[in-house]
Amino acid sequence: MSDHLFPKIKPVQESDLQKAQSHLDILTKPPGSLGKLEELAKRYVAIRNGDSTLNKKSIFVFAGDHGVTEEGVSAYPKEVTQQMAHNFLSDGAAINVLAKHVQADVIVVDMGVDYDFGNIEGIIPKKIAYGTNNMAEMPAMSRNQAIESLQTGFDLAAKWVSKGTDLFAAGEMGIGNSTSASAIMATFADASAELTTGRGTGIDEAGFKRKIEVIRKSIQINKPNPKDPLDVLSKVGGFEIGGMAGLILGAAEKKRAIIVDGLISGAAATIAFKIDPTVSDYVFSSHKSLEPGHNLFFSLYDQSPLFDFQMRLGEGTGAALGISILESAVKIYNEMATFESAEISNKYPS
Repeated sequence: MSDHLFPKIKPVQESDLQKAQSHLDILTKPPGSLGKLEELAKRYVAIRNGDSTLNKKSIFVFAGDHGVTEEGVSAYPKEVTQQMAHNFLSDGAAINVLAKHVQADVIVVDMGVDYDFGNIEGIIPKKIAYGTNNMAEMPAMSRNQAIESLQTGFDLAAKWVSKGTDLFAAGEMGIGNSTSASAIMATFADASAELTTGRGTGIDEAGFKRKIEVIRKSIQINKPNPKDPLDVLSKVGGFEIGGMAGLILGAAEKKRAIIVDGLISGAAATIAFKIDPTVSDYVFSSHKSLEPGHNLFFSLYDQSPLFDFQMRLGEGTGAALGISILESAVKIYNEMATFESAEISNKYPS
């Protein structure tokens, strides 16, 4: 990438992974017997250079509208984006319920909703524009707007680390954004629109065929360059997708783990990985979405989902459940007795 926007991310050190593994191996259990929980704990502690603190959890929900909704690609009108943002503030959405369950904060960011929230308390105003352009007719945004969206997420990560956040999660709200995310994944995977496109909000068969055609048309018209993630973001992306990608980069730069959700945040993570591949050291994938484009995320990168509950809501709901699993793993690391402290014989002498 030619634009050196962010500091180069430092990889997680093998020595830190080994130290974390050594601690796991002296806990009162056969080595490796907790399977993936041990791997999760090891990665988390190594990301933090040996610090196993996991107290403050922050789920960011980036909101933005998409001009491509003019093409009839969603079962819901774009007004639902701002209506759901108000629902988040009223603690009425699924993400609010699950965030309370895992004792995480929900931070709502207006990246580009086609609505004026004024001074409503609880929404972070970072509006770049009142929605993107219709990508079926022109680039979704300018390159400078793409950079601004990334920088916004990056700066928010730094600010929340200064507030004590130990773990981040990325979520979103934006009617039309599964169309954008599917186009992003099709571009990076050099795949057909048929392979990456799902029904999103639950469109009918006619709407589904129209959505595939819109994605195909958007890629043909804009010709996003898969070797240039900023070009892809600007031509077929969304402001909230750029915000999530920036948050992922910012969390990694501050040596914080971040959990991503489904297709939309997977597309954002893909952009972040293309900007700096080392970012993948810091990303945990929560679940496998029903959206077919999400499969390409797992095929492109060394990532595997923690679970598959056939979810496709977004908002960060899968990531919230992922927080619960990751926190369980870290509690094993922190709270389980060692053989020595419990005065239990470890192994028979060889």
